[in-house]
Amino acid sequence: MPRPVILWRFTDGRPGHEGQSAGLARALGERRPVSVFNLETAACRGSLRHWLLGRFPPGRRLPDPDLLVGAGHATHLPLLAARRARGGRAVLLMKPSLPVRWFDLCLVPAHDRPAQAANVLLTEGVLNRIRPGGEHDPRQALVLLGGPSRHHGWDSQAMVQQIAALLAARPGRRWTVALSPRTPAGFGALLQGAPLEVFEAGAGADRLPSMLAAAGEVWVSEDSVSMLYEALTSGARVGVLAVPRRRRGRVARGVDALVTAGRVAPPGSLRLAPPAPEPFDEAARCAAWMEQRWLNA
Repeated sequence: MPRPVILWRFTDGRPGHEGQSAGLARALGERRPVSVFNLETAACRGSLRHWLLGRFPPGRRLPDPDLLVGAGHATHLPLLAARRARGGRAVLLMKPSLPVRWFDLCLVPAHDRPAQAANVLLTEGVLNRIRPGGEHDPRQALVLLGGPSRHHGWDSQAMVQQIAALLAARPGRRWTVALSPRTPAGFGALLQGAPLEVFEAGAGADRLPSMLAAAGEVWVSEDSVSMLYEALTSGARVGVLAVPRRRRGRVARGVDALVTAGRVAPPGSLRLAPPAPEPFDEAARCAAWMEQRWLNA
């Protein structure tokens, strides 16, 4: 058995970013032994000075890394300082705010439109921690809702109407609605009396992987692009609920690309796309790329 790959995982405390790096670590661990060491960026203050001095005190008790992985702007400098001091390859899960050439690999969603480079690998959306598979009971249906953002507005009454239309058009299912921290306060009360279970913001966060593994179909509001890719990764059939768009930025481009690829039907159509011919697992694809080029050398 090969020795474990030593992976330093830099985290900034933001669930979306942590889910991306956890997903890549999970996918690598399914291919070969991996020892993961987590470093919080809050404990890596002074990273510019550490880079200049060629040392990295936060990792002094850790074995030398083979891979250093991070998502979020706060991870940039710690990644670079740690690599200069201890070696390894720096992998960033986003379009960087520093020059791309400073990193060994950047896994960048295509909707972010990065410049072509040998060390940029385009991904279809963001990586996530969801493992494909599960029973996917066709009688269970899950709705994942976001809320207003700089990319999207929100119309509570229109969303209630879409959910009511879903329930009417797709009878015989057990419906669960999970709200997010962005969902406007009081929205859950608008669903009272409907034959469904509502998880308020945060209440179902730890249960999300198991809910995705069990649901036969998942409906996601189009502003929630990270949850949309999580739903697709789970292997469930996925539909998209319409939300007013403020701009056609990267989030809207990502949803439109999924529609063009046939992975989902247009938002608000209340239709499911045909089942995918093969699993959607970008974390596994990226892990295979890294293993082939780096870890099998």
